[in-house]
Amino acid sequence: MATTPALMTMEQYLHTSFHPDVDFVDGDLQKRNLGEFDHGHLQGLLFAWFLQRMSSTRLIPVVEQRIRVSDRNVRICDVAVVSADAPREQVTMSAPVICIEILSPEDRIARAETVLADYRSMGVPNIWLIDPFRRAAYFFDGSGLHHALDNTLRIAETELALEMDNLFSALDDTKR
Repeated sequence: MATTPALMTMEQYLHTSFHPDVDFVDGDLQKRNLGEFDHGHLQGLLFAWFLQRMSSTRLIPVVEQRIRVSDRNVRICDVAVVSADAPREQVTMSAPVICIEILSPEDRIARAETVLADYRSMGVPNIWLIDPFRRAAYFFDGSGLHHALDNTLRIAETELALEMDNLFSALDDTKR
């Protein structure tokens, strides 16, 4: 059986700027849904939550980070959190401590789970999915996607817990 040549090589992708940035999966460029207020504002709230705790946790938040999840795939993470001790990579190749994806209205859970599974395959220990429209928080592990008890996301091997209802309230405050 003949194979179809890749639309773009990894090297070409890594040296190309896209606006907005796109995922790279097996040579294919995949658009991401973003650009809506709730998505962007929640992304900022998550970044700010981690930024406030950066010196005490030694966790560094980054937004829209290219993460090379395998030799053939790069995902753009809405919010990634890396250890201050991790190598400083312009394209992240070391597993972040946390990868957070935020759903947009057009997103489908099945596609999101594929992205989350890519993070898991590279060894990310904390993988979260947040739905700002249903006000729901999920975590992803080896057995799949699970609703976070009380909408609280916990960071493995730490005492840190993010109560998403507080961020959802902050999101609601902007609608008044």
